[in-house]
Amino acid sequence: MPHHRGLIPDGFSPLPHRPAAASPPARPCGPEELAALINAARSVKPAPVSAVVGTASDAVSRANGELLATAWADGGGTVLTTVHWPETAASWLRPSRRFAAPEPDVWLVAATVPGWAAMGRRLVTSTGWSPARTFVTSPLADPELIALGGIGTFDGLRGAYPDGRLWTVQGLVSVHDG
Repeated sequence: MPHHRGLIPDGFSPLPHRPAAASPPARPCGPEELAALINAARSVKPAPVSAVVGTASDAVSRANGELLATAWADGGGTVLTTVHWPETAASWLRPSRRFAAPEPDVWLVAATVPGWAAMGRRLVTSTGWSPARTFVTSPLADPELIALGGIGTFDGLRGAYPDGRLWTVQGLVSVHDG
């Protein structure tokens, strides 16, 4: 099935090939991280108006998702929907379709590695989602995301650290912008 980077290799499963190793837990998104994420998302060309917010199902990720949605709306943007997903699931097909179907200008994500890695794998196999138009919170700045998601799954994904520095996934690494 084709997706934004060409053809999915034979044998590629949307399910991660192994359980997640220890990765950072969700943590509250502070003002510097929040501002950096929203500013980075607003820098997309053409200028974005609509966003879909996605979160893991834990309380901290959901609260961070509310912060992202409020900040986006306060800046004049429209939040089309908010989608939550579990850390473990049989396929992630339903939440991935709800996440991608509105076809927003950008996606804003507050999550942790296990669930987002699985969502990303499902998104690239089943939707028109673009990691290059997706902006995520700091717990996803972890090599385990690429290890679980697969090389290329998250190319172009951008995020912010708690201090507001930005990073971008390129192949096997997260490139730090500052």
